[in-house]
Amino acid sequence: TLDSIKNQSFNDYEIIVIYDDEDKKDLTHLKKLLKINKKIRLIINKKNIGAGFSRNKGANVAHGKYLAFIDSDDLWKKHKLKYQLNFMIKNKINISHTKYLIINKDNKIISKRPVNKTINHSQLLNSCDIGLSTVIIKKDLFLKYKFSSNRTKEDYSLWLRLSRKYTIYGYNRALT
Repeated sequence: TLDSIKNQSFNDYEIIVIYDDEDKKDLTHLKKLLKINKKIRLIINKKNIGAGFSRNKGANVAHGKYLAFIDSDDLWKKHKLKYQLNFMIKNKINISHTKYLIINKDNKIISKRPVNKTINHSQLLNSCDIGLSTVIIKKDLFLKYKFSSNRTKEDYSLWLRLSRKYTIYGYNRALT
C-alpha cells in the first residue's frame, strides 16, 4: 500500500499513517519506513478508536487542500492522484471517486467496479459502490462532515450525508 503511494507520478503529497491496531506487531516495520521515507508521518492511537475516527484524526493534521484515503489492503495505480486531481480541478469538483479493480493475492483481476458519471442521494440509498480508497475530497468539505462513530460503513454514512447537498462525481478510470 505504501509503495503504491510512494510510486505516484504526482508527488506533492504527505502520507499520514494512523496506527489504530492494539496489536503493535507492525509498528517496528512502520518505524523503519519512517526513516526511509520522510513523507510518512505516523500517529499511534493510545487505544483503538476505529477507522472513521482515525481517518478524522489524520484529516485534522493534514496540510493539503485535498484528502485521499487508502486502506492498508488497497493499492493505487501510478497516476491515480495526478489524473483524479486534474479531473477535479478542471471540472471544479469537490468530491470524486473512480472505478476500481478487485484483485487476488496473485494480482489477478477477479472483479471490476464501475462508476456512474454522478451519484445522487437516492442512488446511494439503493447501493454503495464507492470504494473508500478511490475517493478524493476537498479537505474543507470533509472537515464539515467527517466520518461518523459507526464501527462499520462509516464511509457509506458519510457519502449519504454529503450526497444530500453535493454531487459525487465518478471518474471513469480504474485507478485503485
